[in-house]
Amino acid sequence: MDESKPLFAQVLLPIPVKGTFTYRIPVDYRDQAAFGKRVVVQLGPQKIYSGIIWELHQTPPAVPKVKDILYILDDKPIVSITQQRLWLWIAHYYMASPGEVMNAALPGALKLASESRVQIHPVFDGSLSELTPAEHKIIENLSGKALTLKEVSALTGYKNVMPLIKNLIEKEAVIMLEELNQRYKPRKETFLRLAPALARSDEKLEKLLDSFSKQAYRQMEVMMLLLRQSGVNYDQEVPKSRLTGKEHKYDQAIKGLINKGILQKEERTVTRLPKLEAHARVEDIHLSKPQKQALSQIQEGFQQQKVVLLHGVTSSGKTELYIHLIRECLEKGKQVLYLLPEIALTAQIIHRLARFFGNQVVVYHSRFNEQERTEIWTAVREKKNNLVIGARSSLFLPYNHLGLVIVDEEHDSSFKQYDPAPRYAGRDVAVYLGSMFSANVVLGSATPSIESYANAKTGKYLYVQLQQRYGNIQMPQMIVADLLEAAKNKEMYSNFSQLLLKAIQQCLDNKKQVILFQNRRGFSLRLQCFQCGWMPQCNNCDVGMIYHKYANKLRCHYCGYTKEVPKSCHECSSTKIKMQGFGTEKVEEELPRYFPQARIARMDLDSTRTKNAHYKIIRDFEMQKTDILVGTQMVTKGLDFDNVGLVGVMNMDNMLGFPDFRAFERAFQILEQVSGRAGRKKERGTVIVQTRQPKHPVIQYAMNNQYLNMAEDQLKERKKYGYPPYGRLIRITLKHKQQETVFNASALMAGALKAKLGKRVLGPAYPAVARIKNF
Repeated sequence: MDESKPLFAQVLLPIPVKGTFTYRIPVDYRDQAAFGKRVVVQLGPQKIYSGIIWELHQTPPAVPKVKDILYILDDKPIVSITQQRLWLWIAHYYMASPGEVMNAALPGALKLASESRVQIHPVFDGSLSELTPAEHKIIENLSGKALTLKEVSALTGYKNVMPLIKNLIEKEAVIMLEELNQRYKPRKETFLRLAPALARSDEKLEKLLDSFSKQAYRQMEVMMLLLRQSGVNYDQEVPKSRLTGKEHKYDQAIKGLINKGILQKEERTVTRLPKLEAHARVEDIHLSKPQKQALSQIQEGFQQQKVVLLHGVTSSGKTELYIHLIRECLEKGKQVLYLLPEIALTAQIIHRLARFFGNQVVVYHSRFNEQERTEIWTAVREKKNNLVIGARSSLFLPYNHLGLVIVDEEHDSSFKQYDPAPRYAGRDVAVYLGSMFSANVVLGSATPSIESYANAKTGKYLYVQLQQRYGNIQMPQMIVADLLEAAKNKEMYSNFSQLLLKAIQQCLDNKKQVILFQNRRGFSLRLQCFQCGWMPQCNNCDVGMIYHKYANKLRCHYCGYTKEVPKSCHECSSTKIKMQGFGTEKVEEELPRYFPQARIARMDLDSTRTKNAHYKIIRDFEMQKTDILVGTQMVTKGLDFDNVGLVGVMNMDNMLGFPDFRAFERAFQILEQVSGRAGRKKERGTVIVQTRQPKHPVIQYAMNNQYLNMAEDQLKERKKYGYPPYGRLIRITLKHKQQETVFNASALMAGALKAKLGKRVLGPAYPAVARIKNF
């Protein structure tokens, strides 16, 4: 570049605006400027952002004044050229802006945000006569410092302080400024060690210990703790936290020992990530003959540079094949991405993979805090951890030598990001990411998506089958409980058929565990007045509210709005309000009535909100501390339990009638997946499906394990109507607070589209839920 010409940068900001913004690089930062580094820039009169240098050039923009970059945040680029290509592809393919992709990709702590602060105006003369009492209070507290708007609110007691601040600005008493907050802070830890002169001389050390008086007994205790933990030669350092504990009772004693020169301290940056140790060898995994054949076919597919679709029935041993493939990749010094649809699954997979790969394993998902996610980002970029296990967000990590991508449960709808943009499909992005690195890609499932199966049929993917359970265990026996027939014969007990209750009791008597699947959380799906039919509705959405007993509140599952349970009908004042339908919470509450001795747990969105809740529930079930596990779709996905004898599907019907062209496919997948949790070791398991439609094709296909028949039927239907994979669908949703505006706009838009595209345009269609969050 010409040193005499000014240098400009195209900066990408994490906002939903097409393209980048041009800034000038000041001379002082010229040598530091590089693609992929974060920079701080001003946008508009007040807003400050951290963006990424997207391109450097010397072409002056066609505007009279260009703002300078304020400063450069990084010594090394945090984004690579490969990531830039991926972000641009996602933005183009999923119709989003690159800024929206950046916002989704970067951990929160790497996206700096500005915070509005208030300080005394330089020209303010100190006159308080024209100020109100609240304004007076603000000025008094601004002496020599700046306050955030949150601090001003706490000081004055006003929730909305902007009118106050505006008045003070107009009176030239204060000014507002933006301050950038650096959100990532490395974790520091203090380490203590014995002074070298003492560590090397037993005589000096013994003399020192004898010299402690009764008044210095705390220091004596610290010394004894330190010596016990500092190794044979007393020369190893020990974390201070290990000596002081949470109570910090030895802080003063340690300070005294440091002042005397007996102890030395050093503060260092330490990782927040757990240390994992390998204690098993991949060579010790015994593969069955079908597994060996499948592994050989997968490796042949890699030589043909094809994506491999591994169709392995539940409990066929797909994970063991993955472990062999991972080892081969890691031995070549390459990185592996192991994608899972649910955070709940990571607990089991981490445990299994850490046994073989130890500290090479790192986990990445949304339940980690910002600091942890930033450390993982850095660890992957610097190749400290080469095996990443994660949910769809782990696709955005800064890989630089990716050799293998495994998408487990590739059919799962949790891989799809719906809101906000970019609305990407994790499986498809994983395939593209693999192609960028020429990495091998394996899509694994017991019930592959119709799209993946179609790609395998046409030869785009290599199709590998593993149709035998490990150890020749039979597929579970599936029995249908006809709810209409049971009700007619008075064999229904609340939401349980007599058949299901007997099967649960038999399972418990045989010391086996039970999983009960209900695809709705909450206690009751709705409350309804017995007299007039009135039902409590959400204030923001056109849906009935769900009763959650643990909180004793009604909750909207669309916007999260909650309200108290009504004591009487709002229409006719009747107190006869009854509950209709049931969710996981109600199933959990009713079970002790029939099985008082059983230990029961529930796994759904409500019971797993805390960071490690998934792990505890799954671990307790694995350790057989739980007899019956009640759950939503979380319990259907790839979990491996040795002692499950029975799986009960509480209500199959609400999955069969869903208004979506994928409804039958997804119902079959859920039924097959949840039934696959039964009888995985030694004995054949049983599945009982409660339904009012026992002859439904989906149930019949699942009972006979006929995935291929189901897939072929679905492909015929989709071809007839032009649904994926034979066509692509774009859904355009119009939202407004005024219903009439939406009606008029949608009619206008549909008319314009139909003029160009004809019958390819469907709608406008009135949505199933007309109003969500007041739109």
